[in-house]
Amino acid sequence: MTIGIGADVSATYATLADGKTPAVGDVYDGADGKSYKFVLFNNGAGSVAAVSGSVGFYFGASGTATAASAYTVTGDATDSIGLGAGVFQSVPADGEYCWVQIKGPATLTTALTSGADGNALCAGAADLTLKVSAAVTDSVVAFAVDASADIISCNFPR
Repeated sequence: MTIGIGADVSATYATLADGKTPAVGDVYDGADGKSYKFVLFNNGAGSVAAVSGSVGFYFGASGTATAASAYTVTGDATDSIGLGAGVFQSVPADGEYCWVQIKGPATLTTALTSGADGNALCAGAADLTLKVSAAVTDSVVAFAVDASADIISCNFPR
């Protein structure tokens, strides 16, 4: 479902309350041309904490996708399915719900592992990062706008 009114994208939630919180998978299209997805955070086996402004990946224990992978996000690259999910807007604790930015311009707090302006980017092998897409089988999720300043244009899956 798409949320048509304002959302506090910096908020985290320990539990969900019907009618009082977004639902997992909800998308909010902001007036600033940015879009956000509401997800569950899992810090993975490596206990990788979320960092606001860093990239999260769709979760899959040891790289195995499940039905929950479509709305569960981790910063742990080894416990991901290798697909970027979005840019964290807050610092959720393990098991909390939060927003990730999926569309529009973003400035990352975690540097790109490689890349130059205009490069297509995919999930990095390191936690919380993006790298240059080098293979046709990579899932491109963003483009480097200013690689030296870690500014990207998000195009993560909805």
